[in-house]
Order: sequence, then C-alpha cells, then structure tokens
Amino acid sequence: MEGHASIERDVLATYAADAARDVAGVSGLVGSALHRHEGVRVTGADGSVNVELHVAVDWGANVRELAAEVQERVAAYLARMADVQPAAVDVVVDEIGPPPAAA
Repeated sequence: MEGHASIERDVLATYAADAARDVAGVSGLVGSALHRHEGVRVTGADGSVNVELHVAVDWGANVRELAAEVQERVAAYLARMADVQPAAVDVVVDEIGPPPAAA
C-alpha cells in the first residue's frame, strides 16, 4: 500500500513558533486576530508552504541579522521535524522591547 501523509498547518505553525522563540533576541511572538496561532500564519497550496511570523525583539538587537536567523532556523526545523521545505519564511518585527534601565 502506497500513500502519503500530510501535516496540519497547526502543527507547522507550532514548530515554526518554537524555532523562532529559540533565536537570541526574539522576546516573543505577537498575536493578532489574523492568526490562528499567536504570531504565526502558515499558508500554501499544491504542496507549497509559506510561513509568516510576527515577532517582538529585544532592544538593541540587529534586526536584519535576527530576521535572517529566524528564517534559517524555522526552515531547518520544519525540514527536520516535518520534512517540509517552506517556499518562504517571512519575518515581521511588530515590537521592539524597551531600552534597558539606566544603572
């Protein structure tokens, strides 16, 4: 018997969120009414998967490098855990944390 398995978008969104939170400088994901999973939207058709992450970052983080790291980690994690190669991983920085308190 030959068949194929598919992984629900909810599972992919959970994996993507976990991978993004592991990146240094990401303080969290930012939810909205547009996303079923807080801060993550997984879309696609015909076997193509696109991931959009809305993140909050720490003050002073290099946003360009952080976003690239999130893209790499999410793509690698989805490939490893679900055998999915996303067509796109888009990172939107919605919040930047406050500056550290002066000592």
